[in-house]
Amino acid sequence: MIKQLFGIRSGVMFVAALFLALAGPAQAKEDGIYRQLNLFGDVLERIRADYVEEAEDSDLIEAAITGMLRSLDPHSSYMPPKAYRNMREQIKGEFGGLGIEVTMENGVVKVVSPIDETPAARAGIKAGDYITHLDGTPVLGMTLAEAVKKMRGPIKSEILLTVARKGVEKPFEVKIIRDVIRVQSVRSRLEGDVVYIRITSFTEQTNSGLEAAMAKRKSELGNRFMGVVLDLRNNPGGALDQAIAVSDAFLDKGEIVSTRGRRPEETHRYNAKMGDLADGLPVTVLINGGSASASEIVAGALQDHQRALIIGTKSFGKGSVQSIIPLQGHGAIRLTTARYYTPSGTSIQAKGINPDVLVEQVRVEKANNGRRRSEADLPKHLKAEKNAGKPKSVKSNGNGNGNGNGDKVKRPRDFQLSYALDLLRGMALLQRRNGE
Repeated sequence: MIKQLFGIRSGVMFVAALFLALAGPAQAKEDGIYRQLNLFGDVLERIRADYVEEAEDSDLIEAAITGMLRSLDPHSSYMPPKAYRNMREQIKGEFGGLGIEVTMENGVVKVVSPIDETPAARAGIKAGDYITHLDGTPVLGMTLAEAVKKMRGPIKSEILLTVARKGVEKPFEVKIIRDVIRVQSVRSRLEGDVVYIRITSFTEQTNSGLEAAMAKRKSELGNRFMGVVLDLRNNPGGALDQAIAVSDAFLDKGEIVSTRGRRPEETHRYNAKMGDLADGLPVTVLINGGSASASEIVAGALQDHQRALIIGTKSFGKGSVQSIIPLQGHGAIRLTTARYYTPSGTSIQAKGINPDVLVEQVRVEKANNGRRRSEADLPKHLKAEKNAGKPKSVKSNGNGNGNGNGDKVKRPRDFQLSYALDLLRGMALLQRRNGE
């Protein structure tokens, strides 16, 4: 294989050298790349011949590709075939599995919640159950990622869980057939007369999930509907088209976002269509330092169009676009190909979205002297281009969250949400008083 590789390279170099000779000085400067490829080939051959242990050729090539992409910026990377498949599952929002949200506790897997209408829920798995064995293999000693990987698998395949349940004397076994699991990226509830929407990531299911949640909650409220709190805190981003769709859901017109690459012809603009899921009522958006990429597109679009009030703390500041480029039979590369800009033409790269009202989450303990890690802390991050305005600031008085009647689960006090709800209700009352 290596001989074939270098045979091809020699042929390419001969053709390239002939072309350069005919093309003249304008093309001759490109000759340096071929000299560098010769250097790479020499190093590869030296490793193969003299390294103390035999190395796999494919591992060496993959490592070289990985290093080359990592040298560009923090978000460009190489994905081997398995990692590429996992990434597609995450974006698609569905995979073969059991349908449980889990965590690790005391060395075993604890079920946080079974997802409705999934194999785990139908098999009777309950929140609080402990999974001690997977197909007879003890979970003790596994990482959470290893346990989750073992629970996932081909659709219609079988797995045997050993479950320990509080109040049940002995562990028992449950046989489950894996099925297609759709990740629920949108959750909703009622906070009094306000619809609360939480988007955890942007997958292929996000926009449809948002539309379904809004339709359900608005139907429950009827004419008591006063507005929407859109919670994007700790949302790391995801699919660009879904961020555009979510922004469009609350806008009737205007630009949502533009992406600009190295060349002018690579500029793309995305505009909103008629239709507002909030019916023109007030919208507030919650963000924090964990809100990145697609989350910042939504917050930036709604802020620039003055459609929503942005509340919380400054977002992460990832204003670059990554394209996934498949490599036939060899996984894919994730390559940064553009920056994105809010409707006002502002790049938030390494700066983030500044909230309209700065509200700290008082229950969160601050690390690093009160400063959270952001895009600007990553090595080789793309540089910022424009300055952003300073937000207003508000101090916490320690109040709790608003009263929700959409669910009865007791939740920790959330000052940011409480502030957003109070502010939104005030905006809605003022809007009604003015007859808007």
